[in-house]
Order: sequence, then C-alpha cells, then structure tokens
Amino acid sequence: MSRSAFLDLARPSRRHWLGYLLLAPAVLLIGLIIVYPLFVSVDLSFQNVNIARLDQPRRPFTTANYARLFASEDFWNACWVTFKLVTIVSFFCFLLGMATALLVNNRFKGQALARLLVALPWAVPEVIAVVIFAWLFDSSFGLMNWVFIKLGLVDTTINWFSSPTASFAVVCVVMVWKGYPFVSIMLLAGLQSIPEDFYNAARVDGASAWQRLLHITIPSLMPVLGVTLVLVMLWVFRDFSIIYVLTGGGPLKATQSLSIMTYEQAFGFFKMGYASAIGVITLIVCIIASRLMIARAPDNI
Repeated sequence: MSRSAFLDLARPSRRHWLGYLLLAPAVLLIGLIIVYPLFVSVDLSFQNVNIARLDQPRRPFTTANYARLFASEDFWNACWVTFKLVTIVSFFCFLLGMATALLVNNRFKGQALARLLVALPWAVPEVIAVVIFAWLFDSSFGLMNWVFIKLGLVDTTINWFSSPTASFAVVCVVMVWKGYPFVSIMLLAGLQSIPEDFYNAARVDGASAWQRLLHITIPSLMPVLGVTLVLVMLWVFRDFSIIYVLTGGGPLKATQSLSIMTYEQAFGFFKMGYASAIGVITLIVCIIASRLMIARAPDNI
C-alpha cells in the first residue's frame, strides 16, 4: 500500500480518523490548560511545599496537609461561610431570576428595554460592580446609609464593612445582583420554549395564574432549572473577585470562603502544598454536589 493511499482520510474506512485529527489540538490544549495543572495540584497537596517550582525535586509523600486541614477551625469556618453563601445567594438568584423572567416574557411596551436592563448586571465586570457597591455601602458617604437615615430606619450610619453580619449581607447582595440576570436569561429561554397551547387549554379549563405557574410553567422548566441551579451554585462556590475586592475575607473571617482561604494560603503565606489540599477538597465537594443535584432529576437533565 502506498503512503498516499494510507493517508487518504476521505476513504470510508478511514473517514473517522479525520474527526480524531481535528479534535486532537483541542484535546491537547485542554489537557495542557486544565488536566495537567489539576494533576500538579493533587500532587502538591501530598507534599510539604511552600513555594512550588517545576524544576525542584519532588518532596516526600505526606498526608500532613490534609490532617492539618481537617483539624483547622479556619477550614471549617470557611466551609460554613461557603455553604451559607451558596444557599442564600442561590435562593435569591432564583427568586429574582424567576420573577424577572416571568415579567419580561410578557408582551408590553418597552419589553426590549426591560430585557436589556435585566441582563445588564451580568454584563458588568465583577470588579467594577464591586467598586460601585463599595461606594454605595461606604460608612462615611455611602448612598445606602443616607437612604436608611432619610427613611428613619436607622439613627446613625452603619459600618457595613466592620460588622461580620453586615459585611456578609453586603457580599450576598452584590453576588445576588451579579448572578440573578444569568438565571433570568436561562429561565426566559425556557419559558419561550413552552407551547402557548398549554396555557390556552388551562385558561379554558378555568385555571388561575397561580395554578398555571405551578402545574405548567415550573414542571416545564425543570430541565432548565436543574442545569441553572448547578451552574449558579458552582459560580458562587468558586467566586473570588467579589469577596476579595469587597471585604478580603474579613472582618474576623466572616466572609472567608474556601476560594479566599486557598488564595491566602498560597499567595499570602506561601504554603502552596496546604493551599493545594484546600483546592482538592473544594473540587471534590463541587463534583459531589453537582452529581447529587443532577441525579435528582435523571430524566430531565
């Protein structure tokens, strides 16, 4: 067989090779950017490494990083903070996202402008959004303190970033404002895929708006809701810039999530082996949580 015949990818017996050949660069790039650093992080988590260097010899295998991690109060506090953030932010993102999606799904004058305004927070870069909210909640000249005093809700200014409870609330507000447009866009796409005949038949049968929502809209949106829930929870779980720029994890570690703790240990204290252990645990928790949520609706997702 000649070399030209062997390399003839148009032949039916070798046509599938062309697909593998075209996919090879993307697979290699993904392996270089994602898979290799992942293996390096897992390997570092079993070494006592301060500053990681590729040219240094490998340190002895040890599980000391994980033993220290599970005995650390800071780690369990970061887990609790992360859990609260994921629960609260996801709930309010879905609440606001569903409400705005139902609103802009109706036909009314200015519908296009309303859809644009709903999606606008998602388009704003996170750092810019955080700077704006930092000014709004500034204890000296922030807009929120002025509004609360004018409304008579408080007598004096609130130190938003000095109180653990207040700072956590501000972080939640910023993350909800930044995240709910994504939920709204996803649910709006799902709403537009529901046949109008379903609602017309329900109206003929005398179903109220609330009944149509419970028995038609929400069941029809379950596949979209499941995927969106996983994506939003993973985004909140791994988000770094909002918390770091707004509070830096303080005060008193009230907003120190697992991502903030990983950054501090790696680039603040230069304990990259310990930080890698935190990252590996975070990855495992994300995988388990995603798998559990998807497994709850195997026929829909």
